[in-house]
Amino acid sequence: MERIKAIEIISTQLEDELVICNIGFPSRELYAVRDSSAHFYMLGSMGMASSIGLGLALAQKRKVVVFDGDGSLLMNLGSLVTIFSQSPENFILVVLDNECYGSTGSQCTYASNVDLSRVAEAVGFKKIFSFKDNIDFSEVLNTKGPVFVHVKVEPGNADVPVIDMEPEEIKTRFRENL
Repeated sequence: MERIKAIEIISTQLEDELVICNIGFPSRELYAVRDSSAHFYMLGSMGMASSIGLGLALAQKRKVVVFDGDGSLLMNLGSLVTIFSQSPENFILVVLDNECYGSTGSQCTYASNVDLSRVAEAVGFKKIFSFKDNIDFSEVLNTKGPVFVHVKVEPGNADVPVIDMEPEEIKTRFRENL
């Protein structure tokens, strides 16, 4: 499954959840399939989507869904330990695993050698979901977090335009939604 299709399937099952989306193409793809003021599109800070989402989950009650990539998660693997240790019940981490740094030239990551679901389990996550073809996100949304969701996707980026908002506009729009 293409990453944009996974993002589309999951995002259409969301209602009032806040979304933090990883930098580059994942943000562009989410913006293209389902823009919302509840979406915070990261335009920089690779590896920090899970940390930003954790802070947001700890600061308020709404569910927070983080779309992250395998490369970004591997870049900030310590975030898994912090997420588990803080254990926010309203936090869902979705790792879109294409085994490459899709936004920076598709260089291979070590996700082909490391089972990220097992890493999350070793850290202590009790609620782990894995999807490859059929994504039913309803059970995930009804599970108290923190939740780790591993979605295997094909390498490659969708042909979508850049986000036509300035970073300040993204921030202000998202803040007003809060």
